Amino acid sequence: VMSSSSSSALEMEIFQYIDAHQSDFIKDLKEWVAVESDSVQPHLRKEVMRMMALAADRLAALGATVNLVNLGLHQLPDGQVLPLPSVILGELGKDPQNPTVCFYGHVDVQPAKKEDGWNTDPYTLTEIDGVHLFIRNLYGRGATDNKGPVLAWIHAVETFRALKLTMPVNFKFVIEGMEEAGSLGLEKLLEDENQSFFSDVDYIVISDNLWLSNKKPALTYGSRGNACFFVECGSKDLHSGTFGGIIHEPLLDLIALLDSLVDSTGRIQIPGIYDSVAALTEEERKLYESIEFNLEEHRSNCGVKKFLYGTKEEILLHLWRYPSLSIHGIEGAFHEPGIKTVIPAKVIGKFSIRQVPHMDLSVVKQQVVEHLEGVFSKRNSPNKLKVSMPLGAKPWLADVNDLLYKAARRAIKTVFGDDPDFIRDGSTVPVARMFQTITQKSVMMLPIGAADDGEHSQNEKISRHNYIEGTKLFAAFFLEISKLH
Repeated sequence: VMSSSSSSALEMEIFQYIDAHQSDFIKDLKEWVAVESDSVQPHLRKEVMRMMALAADRLAALGATVNLVNLGLHQLPDGQVLPLPSVILGELGKDPQNPTVCFYGHVDVQPAKKEDGWNTDPYTLTEIDGVHLFIRNLYGRGATDNKGPVLAWIHAVETFRALKLTMPVNFKFVIEGMEEAGSLGLEKLLEDENQSFFSDVDYIVISDNLWLSNKKPALTYGSRGNACFFVECGSKDLHSGTFGGIIHEPLLDLIALLDSLVDSTGRIQIPGIYDSVAALTEEERKLYESIEFNLEEHRSNCGVKKFLYGTKEEILLHLWRYPSLSIHGIEGAFHEPGIKTVIPAKVIGKFSIRQVPHMDLSVVKQQVVEHLEGVFSKRNSPNKLKVSMPLGAKPWLADVNDLLYKAARRAIKTVFGDDPDFIRDGSTVPVARMFQTITQKSVMMLPIGAADDGEHSQNEKISRHNYIEGTKLFAAFFLEISKLH
């Protein structure tokens, strides 16, 4: 184990190298952003393949052994068959004395077109001064989600090699090209490789999300799941002049059902739905108090006049650790401009529940079905009711006292001079849950992007500061995990 003075001298040497090579690192990102690796649109699939080959070459140049695993074909709804991009499994270092850290990232991106409202060409990385002059932003599709963080990790590893330093950990890499299209084929690959590739992995790190604030670093330790529901009421289309007033209208039934789900304070009205939500502990409440979160900034980002809750703690608790229910739409109802005096025959309401740890998907489904059937039976309607759950993703929760989080917290303190916010994500992060469930290893989400990076939207960016300091953070993290392990 190194003394603290020699370890800080080592950090200084590493950080100076990273600072000195900033422009090279930005040039690399420019080259990656230029590839239109959009996994959503079929005509760009070959660009995703090209991006995977670039990433594989990059890892090979590091000295890693690289295996491109073929995932076969993928049939689109229109019958078109496309090859799935291979997944990269990379490996560097096999020292039995060292811990093995596996990094997950993706190099595919969301669709982007200049005419969608971008100020610059989305596939040309463009550096522009931010609102504060000392912040320079790098704009381009994939800059923060997820090409920037993947390259930052690679650059951090590269720094150790360039300075001829011994590697503090063994590295493994899982890099895919279908994340934005649902990570097709990834789950099966993880299951197939669990006994081999993952057998000697100690820790898994994902850097594919953002901080909660624009300035303060964060560590993410949980995300909500998502269960989507369809509720269908139906008979056949009728004329409102001939039948209005004498029949049970399916749309009225459906609106009554949807109206029964949530009250005006946002509380879900389905009996039993909160039963398995864990009670809030004092230790956990403290995590919320210290979090930097500007209500007004968040409100203006959302474009709403007021929230359901007035305090930072209540807002974050209801965003992260309590379930929520949202209604998304009604299929089959007349929605064009103008009026059409029809009584729709079959209407389908669509809603989803973001569930939190300890809520069982099958129990949630049963509770929803029983509640809706109960409300419906009181209406004495002859219409048919059908409830289904076409999609269910589970929540994810890690232990913040895990070694992985201790090491990351120290590394953040070293690089940013501040303790991180410990945050959860109100949305669903399937890969974190997938890795944890299949491999049973410690999983951590270590973001380097700021809250205003605009992943998935127009003018996506990562600041030069976050990109370069994020590279230092990863390097410092390697040192910390090797010390603690």
